[in-house]
Amino acid sequence: MKVLKAGAAVATAAVLALTATACGGGTKDGAGDAGASGGAKANKIVIGIKFDQPGLGLKTPDGKYEGFDVDVATYIAKELGYQPDQIEWKQAVSAERENLISNGDVKFIAATYSINDKRKAKVDFAGPYFLAHQDLLVRADDSSITKVEDLNKKKLCSVTGSTSAQNIKKDLAKDADLQEFPGYSECLTGLENKAVDALTTDDSILAGYAAQEKNKGKFKLVGLKMSNENYGIGLKKGDKELQTKINAALRKMVSDGSWEAAVKKNLGPADYKNEPAPQITEGS
Repeated sequence: MKVLKAGAAVATAAVLALTATACGGGTKDGAGDAGASGGAKANKIVIGIKFDQPGLGLKTPDGKYEGFDVDVATYIAKELGYQPDQIEWKQAVSAERENLISNGDVKFIAATYSINDKRKAKVDFAGPYFLAHQDLLVRADDSSITKVEDLNKKKLCSVTGSTSAQNIKKDLAKDADLQEFPGYSECLTGLENKAVDALTTDDSILAGYAAQEKNKGKFKLVGLKMSNENYGIGLKKGDKELQTKINAALRKMVSDGSWEAAVKKNLGPADYKNEPAPQITEGS
């Protein structure tokens, strides 16, 4: 009888073990779908960047991400406790940035995101971390634009929802024929095909396009500093803790030399003369 009881106990233990495994108890190694996906979400950070801005935020044909904003965002993520392989990059086109933040689709956005009062009514910012100026990119053989007033007779292109487009319509050249497209690539195609006379946006963005190997010799910057654009890190309104941590990360990036190195690596090839790192004003 003792032998029979022992055998029954072993059999019962085996059944219980099999039942636990079938119910997803073995999720330590990622065997259970629910456990694996939950762990992946918990160990990831989603960051919004541009996918079509050479030198700033670019998704390459082989699926990699590069540019100054990418380097800044990666540095911030590291300071928040995330390694590069824990970052999920999400495209943040200009017109959708506020929605991505308010809907919780991203933790933060680093996408040539100029700080202004209209945007601050919907989201908060950390930074600024970069100072750019609105300028014009024209064809290399075009010398017809030398001052802002010349724009009123021209066909311009910019991106829907961008600060540059708003500046043209409201202040700089109200009579200009402004076309707006979802991305800068469409504007660049129009400029090359002579459908538009100039692409207008921040000089840092224009420098990135002009520096591309396929564009060398085709375009030039006019050199008009038509505005000051302070790039900030966009985040959900009221998240003071995250704002404080990101500001600390940006200060550290400047102080340890990583900021300057990132600028030179990504924008230096275009012979772009950047402004010094701006003082952080948001949240202070």
